[in-house]
Amino acid sequence: MHYAPEALHAFVEAATLGSFSAAARKLGKSQSTVSESIANLEIDLCVTLFDRQQRPPALTDAGRQLLPRAEDILAAHDRLSRNAGQLLDGMEARLTLVVSDTALQSIPYETLLAELDARYPDLELECMVAEHDDVIDLVEQGRAQLGLVGALPDYPADIGRATLATPAEISLYVGRAHPLAGRADLDRDDLLGVRELRLNTVLDKSQRPTGGRCWSAPNYLLLMEMAAFGFGGTELPDWLAEHFGRDDLVKLKMAGWPKYLAVDVVWSRRHRLGPAGGWLLETLSRS
Repeated sequence: MHYAPEALHAFVEAATLGSFSAAARKLGKSQSTVSESIANLEIDLCVTLFDRQQRPPALTDAGRQLLPRAEDILAAHDRLSRNAGQLLDGMEARLTLVVSDTALQSIPYETLLAELDARYPDLELECMVAEHDDVIDLVEQGRAQLGLVGALPDYPADIGRATLATPAEISLYVGRAHPLAGRADLDRDDLLGVRELRLNTVLDKSQRPTGGRCWSAPNYLLLMEMAAFGFGGTELPDWLAEHFGRDDLVKLKMAGWPKYLAVDVVWSRRHRLGPAGGWLLETLSRS
């Protein structure tokens, strides 16, 4: 069945305002037009929506049951029209943001998402997690429109970047039962016999020599678990260790640590940003 939006509007307004005449005034139509629209809707639905023996007409049981459904259809119709208008104006239907765990402490994440939701409620948002060169690859491919990454030494020519005001803080961690957990004033020699748990992303270009035993994983959460189980020491963003590993990890006290790493927001110069992406980029650049 196909229900004209005008008929649904007439039904909802008449039910809400309590009379056909009040609905006609609000809709800017004649009372006879509103009455005819509702009568046609009743024919289409094969039910009686109003008891016309009463003055003014009152909703029947069927009318009361179908009123919320009509309101849902009208709300969906409004969203469809609004979304189509945004697309016509260049508004993107979907925005993908790829974020490094390193970078999350550098932005007001919850506040940022709340404002994005308030400004673009119909936008489909996808958040991905990746590190280092994997972030750049996703942005270059157009798989993600924006990325947040711990600053890299160099970027491809087609990648734009802006540095955030707040750097990320990274420290060395071991599990609570590790022999180094209770020691103070450590130096590099103390780490020589400790297995290194290091980040090794899909497109890792560094290939750093480890100088000893090494296990690797593509994300910080896995490294944190390895450290918590006592398998070695690892570098972790402080916010991540404090939030998820507070009971299982110990931050090592060592000269030169913690380290402060600049965080960049990156985008592709080959892929145009829509209004939501442009707003997010501008907002992140001011963070």
